Amino acid sequence: MTTLDAAKAWRDQDPDPVTRAELETIIEDAEAGDAAAVAALHDRFDSRLAFGTAGLRGELGAGSNRMNRVLVTQAAAGLARFLLGRESHPSIVIGYDGRVNSDVFARDTAEIMAGAGVRAILLPRMMPTPVLAFAVRHLGVSAGVMVTASHNPPRDNGYKVYLGGRDHGSQIVSPVDAEIHEAIVDVASTTSIDQLPRSSEFEVSGEEVVDAYVAATAALAPHGEGAALRVPVPFVYTALHGVGWEVAQRVFREAEFAEPTVVAEQIEPDGAFPTVAFPNPEEPGAMDLSFATATRAGAQLIIANDPDADRLAVAIPDADAAEGWRRLSGNEVGALLGWRAAERLQREGRMAKLAASIVSSPALSEVAKAHGLSYSDTLTGFKWVSRVGGLAYGFEEALGYLVDPEKVRDKDGISAAVDLLALVGELAAEGRTLEDHQRAFDERFGAFASAQVSLRVTDLARIPAIMAALRDAPPASINGVRVSQVDDFIRGFGVFPASDILRFWMDGGARVIVRPSGTEPKVKVYIDASSTEGGVDERRAAAEAEVAALEEGMRALIV
Repeated sequence: MTTLDAAKAWRDQDPDPVTRAELETIIEDAEAGDAAAVAALHDRFDSRLAFGTAGLRGELGAGSNRMNRVLVTQAAAGLARFLLGRESHPSIVIGYDGRVNSDVFARDTAEIMAGAGVRAILLPRMMPTPVLAFAVRHLGVSAGVMVTASHNPPRDNGYKVYLGGRDHGSQIVSPVDAEIHEAIVDVASTTSIDQLPRSSEFEVSGEEVVDAYVAATAALAPHGEGAALRVPVPFVYTALHGVGWEVAQRVFREAEFAEPTVVAEQIEPDGAFPTVAFPNPEEPGAMDLSFATATRAGAQLIIANDPDADRLAVAIPDADAAEGWRRLSGNEVGALLGWRAAERLQREGRMAKLAASIVSSPALSEVAKAHGLSYSDTLTGFKWVSRVGGLAYGFEEALGYLVDPEKVRDKDGISAAVDLLALVGELAAEGRTLEDHQRAFDERFGAFASAQVSLRVTDLARIPAIMAALRDAPPASINGVRVSQVDDFIRGFGVFPASDILRFWMDGGARVIVRPSGTEPKVKVYIDASSTEGGVDERRAAAEAEVAALEEGMRALIV
């Protein structure tokens, strides 16, 4: 079948008038000899979005290499086939966020599942990803689907899959992803989607699931007499045009926190994300409205969720910063919440494990060591962090934190906010701030500094080329700092399965990790260093200087 034939076959089965018309125009232009249209068809149909451990994620549009109703319907049918091969009576819960077509893709999934004989439960309305992850365990279903692209650009959408049963509500990992992908491809190659059975006989869950999530999450903060040990801290909250506010507000109230001042321009779901270039609190400018709102309100803290509320960003006052506020890195928040988790375990006399992805700061391993707890590094992604046995707390540097593994086996920006707000309130009761607490951390465990180099590409071939160049000729030094050891994960390394990761250990203990992003067209570099010499300020200066030197060197190597 030619690319043009594939495009016509796709158009003929597409139930979406927008993408069907879009494709019809491209086909007509290609048939008229328009070179740009021919190239567009090849871009859209020479490959398809692969179903991997992150599920599906890509730009909205017509074609097998885009997110659209045809692709999602094929994915749902393939997933249904996979589930029916594992269980005689499988079940699934489906959630969706506020992105363009998330609700449509979720309903398509519910109808296809019900038509295939899978019990399908649709959440009552757009919800945060953590609520869906919670629902998989709470309802005891076989699987869950969340339609979201998290913090990706506005034109993207995605499809995350969780498994219940022995997977305890965690995201899928290999080899399950390959099995589902194979089933999807088989559906796509043999069946037009208008031939797939659909049914409107799916369930819509009541409020009980949401109520249960709110109650369980609010319970993470001390209530009653325990709440008296903290001072209400005025804070600002932004949902970044996502779906976090409805649930977060209920949780904050039930946890007896102060009512936040909201960033009004960003509080309601809006798939166009009109006030930000990228709806990711890590991106420059994304929190500018939060800074301005907090300054006007006289707030002492800023809490931000990303659009599906599985991530948490935190900012604190800083007179030296241009905006008057400093956003804490994911590593900084992760270390502080990890310290809190370790102290909680120590008070309760429980032995459990702390974990972080290998690209996250080694600070958490020092916390575990100091408290006599075990610690695990995992591959990048919460699908791996959540699967650590005996886990009490885990995090990844990309603003992801898991503070309550018994409730949710995925990162959860709302429960992390509860733990953080409780900590800040307790510090305030002692006359201390989060910055004071950070200095206490650096004094006890050492000062840890981190940086990230993120190279976004338009030509995807650049990513394997960069990795191959570093692999074939690894640097002997990076900006004058000698490389003492290179760990290549391409065929597996230690307990880790094969992964496209390079780790460089430097003289003095710093490290540099390079890997392709799993969800975006990027090469990412993670740099970490630490110091225990001198006072807090000296430790910080030494760690930051080493990170800055390595960052400069890595930019010269890959950019």
